[in-house]
Amino acid sequence: MTRPYSRLLTAGVAALATALPAAPVLAQELNLYSSRHYDTDERLYSDFEEQYGITVNRIEGNADELIARMEAEGENSPADVFLTVDTVRLARAADLGLLQSIESEVLEARIPAYLQDDDNQWFAFSQRARILFYDKARIENPPQTYQDLANPEYAGEVCIRSSTNVYTQNITAALIAHLGRDAVADWAEGVVANFARSPQGGDTDQLRGIASGECGVAMSNTYYYARALRTGDEQMSPEQLENIGWVFPNQNDIGAHMNISGGGVAAHAPNRENAILFLEYLTSESAQEYFSAGNDEYPGVPGVGLAPSVASLGIFRPDTIALSDIADNIDAAIEVLNEAGWE
Repeated sequence: MTRPYSRLLTAGVAALATALPAAPVLAQELNLYSSRHYDTDERLYSDFEEQYGITVNRIEGNADELIARMEAEGENSPADVFLTVDTVRLARAADLGLLQSIESEVLEARIPAYLQDDDNQWFAFSQRARILFYDKARIENPPQTYQDLANPEYAGEVCIRSSTNVYTQNITAALIAHLGRDAVADWAEGVVANFARSPQGGDTDQLRGIASGECGVAMSNTYYYARALRTGDEQMSPEQLENIGWVFPNQNDIGAHMNISGGGVAAHAPNRENAILFLEYLTSESAQEYFSAGNDEYPGVPGVGLAPSVASLGIFRPDTIALSDIADNIDAAIEVLNEAGWE
């Protein structure tokens, strides 16, 4: 049985007492391959450099490009840490032998087991709930579960991302793990039948589809909406944002699906100890608070406070399925989406 997110946040307060290690004498650099493209992450890196005296050399790019680069570099790769924003790419990197298993009492104590790879090759450091949004004026009975998106009453109302998007693949893989392949195949066909338009754009585009009246219902990660509440959106007026309601799905059973941002130590890391130290640093209370305050995400470490923009979305029950179970069903998810004609 999963627990409300508020309880997950308070359950791990004791873990925060686990002190990060004092800065050891190490080579003074860290080579970070990252597909996170958030300006607010600058604070994460500068604080680490200031605290440990280790220079962070960043290579930033598309996750798939970074994976291809590490694969091509082989044993000569300078990468120490691979950081990205979804389970699919982390699992792919591990399957390609680009990451290594590590032992860290700090990571084990701070990161819940379901947010860790079975072989400790990668860990989640922040989370985003993938939930349902709807037009308050248009949808009288908003869907309460992911399965509801396939109900005929939402014909011509659903806006969602393409089948090639990792978020779509993740939620489908999670549903397969919970419900089985056959049930999810039927669900995918039902969702396709309810499309308001061909899948297109990013998560913010799904929210803008509601604002413009093109869609009645959409799926998006919470941090896109929380960010719009905090900073505004050039294509959505305050009144349009106010008209968008949200539902944390499946609160009576599996809970709301959680996407993650995470990372692991590269297989041939030349600065391995620095790499482990950096991952441990990402679990510190200050870094975890910045994931929430700087990018409107949910912390990966229980017990860390939420930014007001995130807290305003309310308390909910998350899906605490092991990320490894999602990774194991990605191939099946892609097959199901293709068979359903989900573009």
